[in-house]
Amino acid sequence: MRWSPSGARTWKTSRTSQISGISSVSCGACSQTLKSISRIFQFTAQSCARTMDSKGILSLTLLLLLSQSPASLSLTVSTSEAKMEVHENTDAVLSCQFKTEKETNPRIEWKKKGKDIHFVYFDGKFTGSFAGRAKIEGATVTLHAVTQKDSGLYRCEVSAPADHTNLGEVNVTLNVLVPPHTPFCEVPSSVLSGTSVELHCKDKLSVPPSTFLWYKDNKALSATHTPDIVYSMDTDTGTLNIKSVSKADSGQYRCEVSNRVGASKSSVAHHMKVIEYPLSMTTLIAGAVGLFLLILICCLDVCLPLTGLLQNGPPPPPTRNVSVLPFPVVVDQER
Repeated sequence: MRWSPSGARTWKTSRTSQISGISSVSCGACSQTLKSISRIFQFTAQSCARTMDSKGILSLTLLLLLSQSPASLSLTVSTSEAKMEVHENTDAVLSCQFKTEKETNPRIEWKKKGKDIHFVYFDGKFTGSFAGRAKIEGATVTLHAVTQKDSGLYRCEVSAPADHTNLGEVNVTLNVLVPPHTPFCEVPSSVLSGTSVELHCKDKLSVPPSTFLWYKDNKALSATHTPDIVYSMDTDTGTLNIKSVSKADSGQYRCEVSNRVGASKSSVAHHMKVIEYPLSMTTLIAGAVGLFLLILICCLDVCLPLTGLLQNGPPPPPTRNVSVLPFPVVVDQER
């Protein structure tokens, strides 16, 4: 078979076209392959990230489960009310709860803390003043008919020898509230006009401390300080101070105490009389000064000579001039 040059050129052209087509097809396939590989890498990276996140979550979950597993539990002691207030002569519940790891028979003790530590519950029974008026359920103690003496800081102690942590404790503060008592008042029966006077009212048993209010002739005295008021009242200490009493201050005085626990209590009324002299205070002061000067002058007249006498001693006796004769004198007794 013979080929003409034109045919050769035709063959070459067709061959070249085929090769170009193959190349274009091959390059398109490579592009698709690269895109596929890129997608595979992206998917692999996302899968690894998800796997790492899952492992982190799984690790955290396992850690929480291990921390809550029975093998890591230890003795715990708690209270539902660390600070409590109850009224006098009522019951006080001192809360104490506990959980143990292995111990089935823990030892429970209650103590009252102060200057010294006193046992409340020890060796399965109540001691001292708590015997016969308290009960225990679990580790919670109930005190019956509490008084102010029961106020204080209490400590619940639980011992579990079989546990990894074998001792736990919790504190409970008890405050027994006491209503006001009838106050004690100090009111002078009589005072001198123009002088200063203090009236006192006391109530040491109320808890919390009472506030005081004074009454004159059954009318409450104002605790607010104004220019026209000549007295001062301390509602915390119960002191009523009248700087300069006058006739108008005579009357019946009583005080009243109150707190947030119970009803107010009032003292018995006491009468205070203000005495007025006919002479003015200036005249009395001038007379007192004059009397003092008179006494001073008299003392000087008497005391100065006496002082000199004591310092120099008594004066010598007076001397007499007696002439001495050279011979004895004979007296004729017959004459």
